[in-house]
Amino acid sequence: MIARHLISEEIIPLKTSSTGKEALSLMEELKVSHLPIVNNEVFLGLISEQDIYDLNIPEEPLGNYKLSLKHPYVSEHQHLYDVLKLVNEMKLSLIPVLDDHERYLGCITLLDLVGAMAGSFSLENPGGVIVLEMSQNDYDLSEIARIVESNDAKVLSLFISTHVDSTRLEVVLKLNRTDLGGVLQTFDRYGYFVKASFGDEEDHDDLKENYDSLMNYLNL
Repeated sequence: MIARHLISEEIIPLKTSSTGKEALSLMEELKVSHLPIVNNEVFLGLISEQDIYDLNIPEEPLGNYKLSLKHPYVSEHQHLYDVLKLVNEMKLSLIPVLDDHERYLGCITLLDLVGAMAGSFSLENPGGVIVLEMSQNDYDLSEIARIVESNDAKVLSLFISTHVDSTRLEVVLKLNRTDLGGVLQTFDRYGYFVKASFGDEEDHDDLKENYDSLMNYLNL
């Protein structure tokens, strides 16, 4: 999934003639803390709530503001993971998207990103979750897939996280079945350490309920 497919239709860009007061009002309405400044499809920058408070002249046009964020945008062809990485690094509530000619196309909000990640996690599909922990040298994706498929199951999604100052990996598997007994036994036979597993429908319902609660919170 690439950036241009995630653009929100709700975000209204500001102009250099817009005031800090107008920007704050729109931020409150849209539940964001950043907004793009655009003149005739030319992206000029991203104004933050903090920028406005720091200047402390709410009637001042945005064209007179010094923007604290540098190059806060992604190209339309960048992948979802690249978008997530930049949003996390810059602590943004939304990220502008530009085309190949650096013309403004729109913005991606945190709500859009959460929805896209839910799809990547296959959250809407019933199934179990297995969390494995291992050293980086022991990670073998093909073997993990074979173990799962030998029990008539499929891997719907897989995510890897690393431990700080460690060579250990945490591998999270989402499978297409909730009965994980056979898969867990096979992982044990092959010497894998299963850190956690969530296999029944109640676990899935709880996970989906938590996701729905987060979406409702972001959409307030």
